[in-house]
Amino acid sequence: MSCPRIVLAGLSGDTGKTAISVGLCRAWQQKNYKVVPFKKGPDYIDMGWLSLGANHPCYNLDLFFMTKEQIIFSFCLHTKYADIAVIEGNRGLFDGLDVEGTVSTAELAKLLNAPVILIVDCTKVTRTIAALGVGCQHFDAKVSIKGVILNKLAHARHENIIKASVEKYCKLPILGAIPRLENITFPDRHLGLVPPQEHPKAEEAIQSVAEIVKKYLDIETILSLIHI
Repeated sequence: MSCPRIVLAGLSGDTGKTAISVGLCRAWQQKNYKVVPFKKGPDYIDMGWLSLGANHPCYNLDLFFMTKEQIIFSFCLHTKYADIAVIEGNRGLFDGLDVEGTVSTAELAKLLNAPVILIVDCTKVTRTIAALGVGCQHFDAKVSIKGVILNKLAHARHENIIKASVEKYCKLPILGAIPRLENITFPDRHLGLVPPQEHPKAEEAIQSVAEIVKKYLDIETILSLIHI
């Protein structure tokens, strides 16, 4: 597994993982990197957006439906000529089938020896995010958490308090700070995202999140972290 890779994970669902993952795929693809996207779990709607964002097919990686050997084979096969692999997790980082976290995003990250970036919804919270970050770091030291992306920030003071807290207590870099914006997530319906085939302005939506990613994320630092 020689391809540089990154797992984008959250503390829960609905943290902005898909929009940021798709935006990163498009931003790197526009820099002439060959980006191959993956989605943890059997989800097919997120896959559609990731495929469109990267201009490359997206593949499922799921420890429930696939053996570890099958996951490693699929990853190696599909990244043979790739520059970057972007793996979007699902639910919270450690959420799985049981108390052991079986089939969780964390287990997939460990299997692929992939660094993890946490995407955090900062709505109505400040210093507690650092406590959650420390908890994730110590919950399973084998999961390589490399940085944090802050999402849905209210104002500059909100960002500064969270950033200082995470850097002090977690010793992790803040790799992005996205303010609370309209249309940062794709249009929802009651069971999740609208498939891109049903979205009348899918390409416009993807370009919009790519511009947000380029504006608010430190893409070059993220690249340096994933070249392992």
